[in-house]
Amino acid sequence: MTLTIEPGRLTLAQLRDIHTTPQTLAMDPSATAGIRASAALVQKAAQGGDAVYGVNTGFGKLANQRIAQADLETLQLNLLRSHAVGVGEPMPERVVRLVLLLKAASLARGYSGVREVVIDTLMALYNKGLTPVIPCQGSVGASGDLAPLAHLCLPLIGEGEVFYKGKRIAAADALKQAAITPVKLSAKEGLALINGTQVSTALALDALLATDRLFEAAVISGAVTLDAARGSDGPFDPRIHAVRGQPGQIACAAAYRAIMVGSEIRRSHLEGDDRVQDPYCLRCQPQVMGACLDQMRYATEVLMREANAVTDNPLVFAEDETLLSGGNFHAEPVALACDALAVAIAEIGAITERRIAMLVDTVASRLPAFLTPEPGLNSGFMIVHVTAAALASENKSLAHPASVDSLPTSANQEDHVSMATFAARRLQPMLRNTEYIVAIELLAAAQGIEFLRPLKSSAVLEGVLQLVRQASPAMMHDRSLAPDMERVHQLVAGGRIGLAGEAQITELTALRLA
Repeated sequence: MTLTIEPGRLTLAQLRDIHTTPQTLAMDPSATAGIRASAALVQKAAQGGDAVYGVNTGFGKLANQRIAQADLETLQLNLLRSHAVGVGEPMPERVVRLVLLLKAASLARGYSGVREVVIDTLMALYNKGLTPVIPCQGSVGASGDLAPLAHLCLPLIGEGEVFYKGKRIAAADALKQAAITPVKLSAKEGLALINGTQVSTALALDALLATDRLFEAAVISGAVTLDAARGSDGPFDPRIHAVRGQPGQIACAAAYRAIMVGSEIRRSHLEGDDRVQDPYCLRCQPQVMGACLDQMRYATEVLMREANAVTDNPLVFAEDETLLSGGNFHAEPVALACDALAVAIAEIGAITERRIAMLVDTVASRLPAFLTPEPGLNSGFMIVHVTAAALASENKSLAHPASVDSLPTSANQEDHVSMATFAARRLQPMLRNTEYIVAIELLAAAQGIEFLRPLKSSAVLEGVLQLVRQASPAMMHDRSLAPDMERVHQLVAGGRIGLAGEAQITELTALRLA
């Protein structure tokens, strides 16, 4: 399959597809004229007598240093080499491939002044499976993702390292094997390559797509718990949510109603149940999950704008024959979106942990204590809940906003920075924590349902329970649930829980980000 990049028009659906199934990249021919015009203007500026930032000057605090004509190519080489100083474990290859795509698409907008060969070589790395090795730490999110983007682009000039055919090797060797010619950088090209927000945006998009899968699974696991605890679906009545008007809440309430249709368990306690109201972790699911969905949708809007943006500096406006120096490299929009996403992920985990706590509490759930038929002799789900509580607590610390922490750099020239790269990178451990919490809820709720048999839940939930039971048999006597938790975690993280529900009801599909 081939993805033809129309600069400025990438969609989340395209990114979701290419993220799960790598495709061949091609550039839309309509981009050619703009790329050539901006590159020509940069060459004209490089040959002129005026000082133009990044073309014939130093960088950052050294912008006042004029560079001789004979040294302009060396200037760009030195920029890549000096800025490739990241540390830490390599970023996941799936993220780096997304960075390559976003960087090529941004440069192809025709406002960066790079030649076609630079963009073509970026896409050649992607298409031939050369994934640059990028250390995960070293960016403060302004002026763009300098260090990680320098590592991304070193292979363009035959330096640095790449993952190729399952091995980590020198980029020069991989280029030879793949028959890719290293680029000889021209004026401004090194600066255009390392200046921008593509790394933080790719990290954020990677987390956003995982959050999308997690959210569906959490909605479903909450519905299983509602049935296991013999809760009421009355609080999901559409009239309640319509008068508040929050769109995420309305959509979530509709999904819960659709998921629960046909449940024998629900019908069994419509009469004779002396409980007046359910605890908030059951009753307020549309309100809490709906608010999280609204935050996810906000983050989607911001991140898709950024995925299509031009974020290097200076920018080249060929139609006006003007180069303008600004600050689009400042990743504050990405940082704030990631902080909102972090809070949403933490809240998904928080309310899920509360439902697990409710299930193991025999007073609250009216199920056997700790979901075991012989409490005392067996501890059942007692410590499984403790694991969920530990993970939810970790998320509270990780959810602290990264964007409020700014450290001046470059001798105070870059005196306010976004910390967007860390804001995005820290989402992965939060996602993993919350995926495990949801997996634990699925196990606990499935166990609770066992005590209500032979009554059946809804058709949607019975399908989900079948998936869970294939991964984890009911536990009537104590055993280690660690392997079961791992297997169910894979169902959650891989999106199989959500897909099981989507196959049957459109209201769940409507929750997906678009």
